[in-house]
Amino acid sequence: MRWKTVEYSGWGRVHKASGDMARPERVAALLDTVKAEAAPALGMRRSYGDACLNSDGKAIDMTRLDRILAFDAETGLVHVEAGLQIGELLKTFAPKGWLPPVMPGTGFATIGGGIAMDVHGKNHHGAGSFGQHITEFTLATPDGPKVVTPSEDALFKATIGGLGQTGPILSAKFKLLKAKGDVMVVTERRVKDWEEFLPLLDNSDATYTVGWIDATAWGDNLGRGILEEAETGGGLVRPAKRGKKVPMDAPGFALSPPVVRSFNAAYWRKVPAKGRTVVKPIDDFFFPLDKIRDWNRLYGKAGFHQFQCVVPVSEAEALREMMEKIARSGLASPLAVLKRMGPGRAGYMSFPMEGYTLALDFRNNDKAERLILKLEDMTIAAKGRIYLAKDALARSANIAAMYPEHAEWLKVVQEMDPEGTYTTDIIRRLKLRDPS
Repeated sequence: MRWKTVEYSGWGRVHKASGDMARPERVAALLDTVKAEAAPALGMRRSYGDACLNSDGKAIDMTRLDRILAFDAETGLVHVEAGLQIGELLKTFAPKGWLPPVMPGTGFATIGGGIAMDVHGKNHHGAGSFGQHITEFTLATPDGPKVVTPSEDALFKATIGGLGQTGPILSAKFKLLKAKGDVMVVTERRVKDWEEFLPLLDNSDATYTVGWIDATAWGDNLGRGILEEAETGGGLVRPAKRGKKVPMDAPGFALSPPVVRSFNAAYWRKVPAKGRTVVKPIDDFFFPLDKIRDWNRLYGKAGFHQFQCVVPVSEAEALREMMEKIARSGLASPLAVLKRMGPGRAGYMSFPMEGYTLALDFRNNDKAERLILKLEDMTIAAKGRIYLAKDALARSANIAAMYPEHAEWLKVVQEMDPEGTYTTDIIRRLKLRDPS
């Protein structure tokens, strides 16, 4: 296998890495690489922080292993290689009346990445996490392919949401969900404040539910936003347009507080007070930012952080306090999402828990980093956790409180990779493979 020295970064562009990377095109080449010189597997590097980096080390780019291996049209069971992008899976099967069971906010995420992060989507309250739909996956080990099913409880749970520490994933099997059609019928509702938002999320019986929240509004407007509830539908709609590329890093004033406040106020008012129902191309609903190529450059050369936490339902007041602190800071961007999560999670280190999850972006600077660390403390106090796929700043001392099954995960990882071959930057930063 040919190795090439490359420089790369996480999607937030704050953390970067340089090292040798291989790009196998066939399973046999990947297995030979793992046997001779194993390294962490990477996908499209859509993790925001350092989860997809291995500074000064080797890594395996899985994106050429992207084939659909089999599909059962009766049951919806699909078998795919781990480098396949979720958006490509959607594009292939939505016209046939099938959808991936869970989709994160970007279609560029790979199946392997979706497993390694146990991703969740706009249907988590009903469908759970991606890992819960996996019926089988195959790991690349020095001894050859190893098929893993949920019956192999410990290894299955250590791999799902396990940050790639049990080895490269070759392929996976899971069932697609039946859909009424390949468009989305979306009901949009303007929400006036925090007190109105949470009950609407709690009582929604839509298959897909997501809230945009104005993270700059405070006082009587704290927590105002837009609730979207959606179902699949049939009918004619123009396909999503291919987006334009952001040609350069945006200047600092582009996301200055006055600009963001004005944009958010206008965005909130775009939905009529009485609400509306619209029909959207399916990828416009699930992956709204994907049509803007390189949208991460909008935050400027210094990059950005995304903070995402989840807190139990009983700790909703703590999340409200976080929102107030964020709003008064003047640091938030227009990208802020509030969702209701169900209890579904599939791995020891999986992020989801039943409660409310808040995700928002901050332009990278010292003030934003201090705010995020304070929000981490507030999350811990509220018995919640932060999403490691988005993280770049969390402290290792908080891992045990956020992820109480860490010890069980570590035991399996040490058995599968005693030499630490698959260690990446986030593992080192959070000391995840250090004995507790």
